[in-house]
Amino acid sequence: MKDKGIFIKNIYYMLAYAFRVLRQNSYEEVAAEEFETVLDLFAEILSRGISRQLKQGLYRTYDVREENLPAVRGKLLIAGTIRNQIQRDRKVCCEYEKLSANNLFNQILKAAMRKLIGSEQVKRERRARLKKLFPFFDEVDEIEVSKVRWESIRYQRGNANYEMLLNLCYFVFRGMIQTEEAGGYRVMTFSDESMSRLYEKFILEYMRRHHPYLEEVRSAQVKWNLTEEPQVRMIRFLPVMQTDIFLRLGDEILIIDAKYYGHTMQSHYEKETIHSGNLYQIFTYVKNQDADGSGKVSGMLLYAKTEEEITPEGSFVMGGNRISVKTLDLNQEFSVIAGQLDEIVESSFGAHRLQNDGTDNNKKE
Repeated sequence: MKDKGIFIKNIYYMLAYAFRVLRQNSYEEVAAEEFETVLDLFAEILSRGISRQLKQGLYRTYDVREENLPAVRGKLLIAGTIRNQIQRDRKVCCEYEKLSANNLFNQILKAAMRKLIGSEQVKRERRARLKKLFPFFDEVDEIEVSKVRWESIRYQRGNANYEMLLNLCYFVFRGMIQTEEAGGYRVMTFSDESMSRLYEKFILEYMRRHHPYLEEVRSAQVKWNLTEEPQVRMIRFLPVMQTDIFLRLGDEILIIDAKYYGHTMQSHYEKETIHSGNLYQIFTYVKNQDADGSGKVSGMLLYAKTEEEITPEGSFVMGGNRISVKTLDLNQEFSVIAGQLDEIVESSFGAHRLQNDGTDNNKKE
């Protein structure tokens, strides 16, 4: 797999869009600092985030405990109490619930701090700052991170602040790969699997923040265009068509499928072509969304640029709908990246926007 060599500062910007909490005052100084490694960046963000969380209080959950006590607390356990009496112990055996910080959320944070403290890629002052936070997790057990089921973690009102922190921990443990290039901005980058999650969310949140005039900006499901009754009854056997980015303004729709691969193109008999599966997928999304055949639904494959010489770029009209393939270069100044994303929206909806409200479609939101 080829390293895309993303500027580390751009990774921070992408995280800031994906997780709005990074745009708060407690993180504003991070953007002005220079980082030689991604782990150093993560150590800075985590130390700030954990410090902030400690001021608010660590997330606590109820633990069920069984203990011998001098008086009844919670539920009395008869068998245990009889056992105590036989052993001439006057205490009663009880089962009760107690609020505790010893839960999966804090266990993951503790494991990430331990890893970063032991990493030579994190500057000494940041490791020292994390060491000062470590004693606040004394009641939190150590955890074997390889056994964590990340996909099963759920966030609610009480632990919503942990979403960004645990996502960073995920990247620390499972998302990082060492590149062969030493020094400069490109010491480390993400693995494709982990980066693709951030890439999709970054694009979605960027569109949502800078183009609020769009009537829909979301990750939407496309319904299968089935009309005959036997087909409708079989719909439960069809796969879900989940889009990465679904944009709508009036009756114009753009469906974007964000792709982050080590190799953007596929090779067949020494001929480089777009991944056929990607093209079939976006075409299927578009044609089922455009059930009435209006031609007002477009699709786009938006690839992250690799170091391959051939970069997919083009636009086609297929069956009355426009399908585009574009490449976003993440290894450049963020203002250029932002300009490319703005151009995608303006080229798709600019005319419609001017027609309806007369605004200048080149104006920054």
